[in-house]
Amino acid sequence: MSDIPGHLLTHPSPSFSPSGNNRVSVTVGNTCVLTCPPKPNITMVTWKISPKVGGPCTLGYRADQNKTDRTNCSDSMNWKFRPDQDPALEIRQVGIDHEGNYTCEVVATEGNFHKTYDLTVLVPPRLTMYCDDHGNPVCKAVAGKPAAQILWVLESNSTPKEESHDNGTVTVLSTLTAYSTNVTNTTCMVSHPAGNQSMTIACHPPGKLPFVCPVFKTPFSPLFMH
Repeated sequence: MSDIPGHLLTHPSPSFSPSGNNRVSVTVGNTCVLTCPPKPNITMVTWKISPKVGGPCTLGYRADQNKTDRTNCSDSMNWKFRPDQDPALEIRQVGIDHEGNYTCEVVATEGNFHKTYDLTVLVPPRLTMYCDDHGNPVCKAVAGKPAAQILWVLESNSTPKEESHDNGTVTVLSTLTAYSTNVTNTTCMVSHPAGNQSMTIACHPPGKLPFVCPVFKTPFSPLFMH
């Protein structure tokens, strides 16, 4: 099967049976597979991709010419298998720039069908913890998407602050105030859709070095859509 220029795949726009939007989340760096309605005797398949950032792209297949084409799509996006057998789309090494809407349009002998996905990319935050100049524990979830939630095992006063970045990630910082010097260790827990993490630190009055325990990450499986 060979590629041909996009203008050879021009075709009158058919009307498609609606199937609703499907929300899909995938962790950055993983592989995502988006399926298309499996129909016998497919004559044409078109994937229309509208990312939130950047221009649109399309992948097309026509059975009468046994040809595929691609317009403005990066090499990370391609057919999972032969489109005449299974028109699923595979996205390798998913990045934030892959976030957006993906629509598969199928023309078959029994009718026209489409399926739309709203793809969200998750970025796990990097967890750090330290003691400020006043001996208060500070927990920082750096560059997560969406913003992480920070919780303290020790109930006390804490006010999270958020800093948004140009790439859509958010850094969250929480300082535990009214910290009791009688408590040896303080644990910060970070909740995020891409996986949970925790870290423990023992803060002391100014002038003494803190002790930081290693980060513990809750195991999680990559999110795929089949």
